[in-house]
Amino acid sequence: MAITYPLALPTHTGIASVEFRAVNTVAYSQSPFTLSGQAHAYSGQMWQADISLPPMKRADAEQWIAFLISLRGQFGTFLLNDPSATTPRGTASSVTVTGSAGDASVTAVLTGTLLAGDYFQLGTTSDATLHKVLVDRSGNGTMEIWPALRKARSSISGDVTSAAGVFRLMSNEQAWNVSEASIYGLNFAAMEAL
Repeated sequence: MAITYPLALPTHTGIASVEFRAVNTVAYSQSPFTLSGQAHAYSGQMWQADISLPPMKRADAEQWIAFLISLRGQFGTFLLNDPSATTPRGTASSVTVTGSAGDASVTAVLTGTLLAGDYFQLGTTSDATLHKVLVDRSGNGTMEIWPALRKARSSISGDVTSAAGVFRLMSNEQAWNVSEASIYGLNFAAMEAL
């Protein structure tokens, strides 16, 4: 069977920890004489993540190793979500979003509420984008999100449970270590596939 991207993460062991980073492209210039500064925000925004897996025996580790190698470095993609945020903190059961490419303020139709920090996903499979709500929102109206929309979206339904985005490895090289007790250690870094 051919490998089709994006892949789903193996679920047999879980993840020990994930460090997510929200990366913004901002130019900042500061005067060496007055120390006053000037900032300019560009449109580039992306997710990055460092994933650590729990110590495991070979049978479990080989499933992860095969997954990582099957990505062929930065070529393949996979779906990644925040494993501790599979449901919103708010009461939302659905969200529909409309906006233009580059919009960080979108028109939302909500059933329930989304609280600041809740995630939602727009699109599916290779089109999936992961977003975070920045200000509490209930009902219909403008919703502040990060990152901004990558493309125009017209009345697209968002997934508020197990919201994920498409990521790729940050390196073309994958490594793992094996201890004297035959315990495997695996860590990898990822960035949003844009």
